[in-house]
Amino acid sequence: MRDTIRLPLHLVAGLVLLIMAAAVFDAIAGAAVGPGARLAAFDISVSQWLHARASEPWTTLLLAVSHLHSVAGIALLTLLFAWQLWRRQAHYWLLTLLLSVPPGMVLNVLLKENYQRIRPSFDVPLLTLPTYSFPSGHTLAATVFYGVLACYFWTQAHSGAQRAALVAGTVMMVALVAFSRVYLGVHYLTDVLAAVAEGLGWLAICVTAVSSLRRHRERL
Repeated sequence: MRDTIRLPLHLVAGLVLLIMAAAVFDAIAGAAVGPGARLAAFDISVSQWLHARASEPWTTLLLAVSHLHSVAGIALLTLLFAWQLWRRQAHYWLLTLLLSVPPGMVLNVLLKENYQRIRPSFDVPLLTLPTYSFPSGHTLAATVFYGVLACYFWTQAHSGAQRAALVAGTVMMVALVAFSRVYLGVHYLTDVLAAVAEGLGWLAICVTAVSSLRRHRERL
């Protein structure tokens, strides 16, 4: 009998997550952008509903959340986390962070240029940006940054309660950033949902690749 190929569990998990994330992203892109976009009207209605209900102090709070996760804000957060990983000699996690966040943000810019979706438009906007809308760069950055943060601290957790709190906190932070972008009127709902799928897919690639590198070196 021929020997069966047995893939390591981390490779299987990474591949499954990547395939699922890519499928979700493709489905959202097909339904939201370009000819026959079935979700375009829904996107507009959600944006208009939120814009009509924008008020203080929520606008100021969500502007702060959004600015914290801008390119400059994410760069600062990444540098701070990278410094902590270096101090702890967590070199493989440092490599994962550096592969996930900056290249992930570059990937997002390339996708924006590919889809070229115009941002929502309002008579009295809360915030205006000249770049394209799909997918959301802030949401992508939050997904990969907090994703790496969660993966690292998952390995440091000592109980199921700690891991549950970690997952809940990560989901909350990504959701908060995503909501801030839709609330402020610079993204549609499908922009941020696609960015989460994009981020998870990219995270799966980076975490799996570095994990495979670490396992290979440990066997040498």
